Amino acid sequence: MRRTAGRYRRGAPGRPRAVGYLYIAPALVLYAVFLLFPLGQTAWLSLLHWDGLTAATWAGGANYRALLTDPSLRGPFLHALALLFFYAVLPVVLGLLLASALSRFRVRGMTFFRTVLFLPQVLAMVVVGVAWRSVLGADGLLNDVLRTVGLGSLARSWLGDYTWALPAVGTVGTWVETGLCVVLFLAGVQRIPRELYEAARMDGAGPLREFFAVTLPALRAETAVALTLTIVAGLRNFDLIYITTSGGPGNATSVPAYEVYHRAFETNEVGSAAAMGIGLTVLIFVLTVSVARLVEGRER
Repeated sequence: MRRTAGRYRRGAPGRPRAVGYLYIAPALVLYAVFLLFPLGQTAWLSLLHWDGLTAATWAGGANYRALLTDPSLRGPFLHALALLFFYAVLPVVLGLLLASALSRFRVRGMTFFRTVLFLPQVLAMVVVGVAWRSVLGADGLLNDVLRTVGLGSLARSWLGDYTWALPAVGTVGTWVETGLCVVLFLAGVQRIPRELYEAARMDGAGPLREFFAVTLPALRAETAVALTLTIVAGLRNFDLIYITTSGGPGNATSVPAYEVYHRAFETNEVGSAAAMGIGLTVLIFVLTVSVARLVEGRER
């Protein structure tokens, strides 16, 4: 009886069983082969001076020190952080405002409106880059419109101007990411109890106070998801930069993902490229974990 009872207790529901690891083993193997092993190999390469062909030499932490001291390596990270304003902050703010307005007023054709806003998310970024390059070029659509309305003095090569190239690329990022934020926030607004809005209106709350007292706190989880997705999209931005500016003019729009490609495959600085890739990975991890911790702390 005791043996039977002990066997029963060991197999009680909810207890961890060894067979459970067999179910997740295939996923763990794929995760290790396609993510952990390449990441470890990249970390090893970041400790070497290697051109990809000849014998490598030991570099130690020299490649990582260069990330902090070399302006050509530090600059892309600063550009990526600047792009986060366009890729993350602006889309989240615009998404919150649009979702709040659409939930407050009845809009016909809501499904069509959502589809149009979300359309940039389903387009390949290469297609987006080619389309916006024709809009923002020196002879592009934007300059044609400016000349037509008598503002030809404002026309310029937006993607070839040292001052405006980075904001121009960032504007494309805002256009791409805003639809995602709007759809997320609209889904979140629909689960907010109507009684909260009615109570706020009975207390004399106007649209602005209603937004900050009811809508914004209720969308905290959706805001964390939107920030996480847009931050990752902004930091791993490569194809848009490659298609529109190729990091130019000069290095005005160079970002870490593009610089990794440039150094690894064009200038044959594999060790430096690997160090930059590891640095980008750490930056993405720190920012996304910070967003998650911030939201969880406020929820508690």
